[in-house]
Amino acid sequence: MLARAIPAAVFARRRRALMERMGPGSIALLPAAPSTPRNRDVHHPFRQDSDFYYLTGFPEPEAIAVLAPGGEHEFLLFCRERDPHMEIWHGRRAGPQGAMDRHGVDNAHPIAEIDQLLPPLLENRERVFYAIGYNPDFDRRMMGWLNQVRGKARTGVRAPVTFVALEHALHAMRLRKEPEEIAVMRESARIAAEAHQRAMRACRPGMMEYELEAEILHTFVGNGAGWAYPSIVGGGDNSCILHYTENNAPLRDGDIVLIDAGAELDGYASDITRSFPVNGRFSGEQRAIYELVLAAQKAAIGKVRPGCHFNEPHDAAVRTLTEGLAALGLLHGDVEELIAAEQHKPFYMHRTGHWLGMDVHDVGDYKTGEDWRLFEPGMVTTIEPGLYIPAGGKVMDAHWARLGVYLETELDECWQRIGVRIEDDVLVTTEGNEVLTAAAPKEIADIEALMREGR
Repeated sequence: MLARAIPAAVFARRRRALMERMGPGSIALLPAAPSTPRNRDVHHPFRQDSDFYYLTGFPEPEAIAVLAPGGEHEFLLFCRERDPHMEIWHGRRAGPQGAMDRHGVDNAHPIAEIDQLLPPLLENRERVFYAIGYNPDFDRRMMGWLNQVRGKARTGVRAPVTFVALEHALHAMRLRKEPEEIAVMRESARIAAEAHQRAMRACRPGMMEYELEAEILHTFVGNGAGWAYPSIVGGGDNSCILHYTENNAPLRDGDIVLIDAGAELDGYASDITRSFPVNGRFSGEQRAIYELVLAAQKAAIGKVRPGCHFNEPHDAAVRTLTEGLAALGLLHGDVEELIAAEQHKPFYMHRTGHWLGMDVHDVGDYKTGEDWRLFEPGMVTTIEPGLYIPAGGKVMDAHWARLGVYLETELDECWQRIGVRIEDDVLVTTEGNEVLTAAAPKEIADIEALMREGR
């Protein structure tokens, strides 16, 4: 976790808003993310749990946050104590006093004392909010603390009787980004866009995919950020693998390379995909596929505005792609019938976007009841249509596959080994939308011009 950019007052405001939703007689418990072993004696770089960080800004493992509205101390934290020996080996710790001094904690205790001090906090509380079922170890500890309170029934102590999934209220808050969050996401997007520009300038036939990945990571780290997810760098046929991460093949002259890479800054992700020719010039077929995907993306972005629902961008993208595939002769038949039969799916098998925020696939419901959620100012979504035609030129006939008859259509070789996805991060505003990642070139003329700069 990088140095904090969001002020402590913002975290305090979030905690207050959540406690107001919880109501009197409630208590919430949130464990920090665990430190995860990578191999025998090395751990993965620590990344804090998003919900925990959203409410606390506290970047360390082995911690539990407690929100107790109406209590003597409404925000309590159990965390690691200062330990000079361990800090020499593994870095500085805040300790309970540091948590109170720097993170707005009302009262902090050593994590080693939690079994003694937490059960009394549950006494006479009616409701417990926590993420039930996500952390089996914490579930077991929770039941142990609860049973300690139940054991005092004869003394007049009441145990909580209602358990509420904390994420229902918390994730509704996270879905609508605050101004401070949007500022960080803009910077994360700027860094990611700069990384994609660097990769375009550096790309040459004969490079390895991992060399382009290194250009991306160089930009992230050079701007004080990290990666939001393992980068996808796929050339040629690898561009048709949606979550390709091997990144170990040579980039061939005449192929498309698809890069899906986003930065993480202060816990907030960006998510950009760009597709461009390894040699810097689109062929006729590559240009046709690319222009179709770009048209679909623009149509989808046009549906990201207040009053539209979450599925409208996907519907717009599907219609544009289906019409275009029919015009190119890659689909045959009436467009309305092709859309109804989902004939686009052999070429475009994923959806058009997802929420974005602290998690790359961020929290928040996509439907309210049976209806798609309406866009509201402050929401951030990705828009990422694509078309994928792998080597071999054979795609499954979607209409017949739905009927259990598996027929393949063979396409001309000139269309093969072309995978194109174009992805941007789009903020819903009161007037419409703002494309946070617009600095990453996506017009063909701009891409080719940028790649010529690097020659």
